[in-house]
Amino acid sequence: MKIALMGAGYVGLVTGACLASLGNDVICVDIDDEKVSSLRKGMIPFFEPGLRDLVEMNQAQKRLMFTTDSELAIKNSEVIFIAVGTPSDKDGKADMSAVMAVAEHIAKYMDSPKVIVVKSTVPVGTGHKLRDFIRQKVRKPVEFDVVSNPEFLREGEAVNDFMVPDRVVIGVDNGRAKDVMLGIYKAIERTGRPILVTDVRSSEMIKYAANAMLAARISFMNELSHLCEKVGADVKTIAKGIGLDGRIGPRFLQAGIGYGGSCFPKDVRALVQMMKEHGCSSRLLDSIDAVNELQKASVVPKILQLVPDVKGRRIAVWGLSFKPKTDDMREAPSIVVIRELQKLGADVHAFDPVAERNARLMLENVHYAETPFGALEGAHCLVIVTEWDLFRELDKDRMKQLMAEPNVVDGRNIYEPSEMRALGFSYVGVGR
Repeated sequence: MKIALMGAGYVGLVTGACLASLGNDVICVDIDDEKVSSLRKGMIPFFEPGLRDLVEMNQAQKRLMFTTDSELAIKNSEVIFIAVGTPSDKDGKADMSAVMAVAEHIAKYMDSPKVIVVKSTVPVGTGHKLRDFIRQKVRKPVEFDVVSNPEFLREGEAVNDFMVPDRVVIGVDNGRAKDVMLGIYKAIERTGRPILVTDVRSSEMIKYAANAMLAARISFMNELSHLCEKVGADVKTIAKGIGLDGRIGPRFLQAGIGYGGSCFPKDVRALVQMMKEHGCSSRLLDSIDAVNELQKASVVPKILQLVPDVKGRRIAVWGLSFKPKTDDMREAPSIVVIRELQKLGADVHAFDPVAERNARLMLENVHYAETPFGALEGAHCLVIVTEWDLFRELDKDRMKQLMAEPNVVDGRNIYEPSEMRALGFSYVGVGR
């Protein structure tokens, strides 16, 4: 099938490369000339395991190309995926300007029947608004359908999430569009992965509901972690105990210093705005977001518990990206932690395996080390912000020798408190 992917950002590039791997001819469109030029050379603008190889393979086999020419892509495709960003505006609403700009291009150049697939995370009702908008803008009557097909890609696991998904959700309003979409995903369906076909509005809501539910689990455990610290319980044991309940399950029950990234924060806020617009109470969702923002800053009092005066002291920060296996710094807890430490006069030395370049765009006056041990030299406290596997089995004796004071604030609970204390560290975790 001939497919156009409008937007060559994170979702668009992963989706395009994976659709090409399923045997489709894919044209990825982006307005950024420099990005398109780099992609043609096999240069990926962000870190995502396995994606570079996928892009290079499909380019070599002539199934994947990159262009800034939206007219070429639209006229030569049967299916058009919209995969542009919908960031939060100042009120928390999803900014739909990029989606509407793509819709205008589609209306301008569409000259044969198309299936238009909204991959971007958009407010409920967007599919129908796009259908009406394109009908008004199109130059001559052309048959088309608008479909919702939300993405559920985890950064760091995106290629596998597309090829071996928990589920594929398709929102359609007629049988023709349904057949086209099932044809695209037939290879995935053969592997036994469930495909859920719904109406368009339900499909759009599923994406927001899923992210809000996952965010709720994280914020619940983070709020509970404070009580665990007060009463002497261990939040990791609590997570294991409740996770064994088949109705609950173990995933997303880990306490830490908050979630970040491109999805959970903006999608929770966008869902809040949708609820308010429709006169619905959003108390629970408001609290989920508020708890998360408070949790990011909660690590600073833990640092001060071990180092009461951080002014002029070196503080080592391990991990900058909002989660491991990505270089994404959007809404990363590290930003809050580092800025709060700098306000108190701390000298911050940081290490992250892949996120330093993006961190430099957001943080000032941070010293970046080439290795985890480099960040530790002369440090009065180590703060673990991102749970990279690299940090789990490092030589603890060497860590202790390099530090001015063996203080550790483990914001992701990657170490066992009893082991660290036995080794001579002053150790504080989250909810432990």
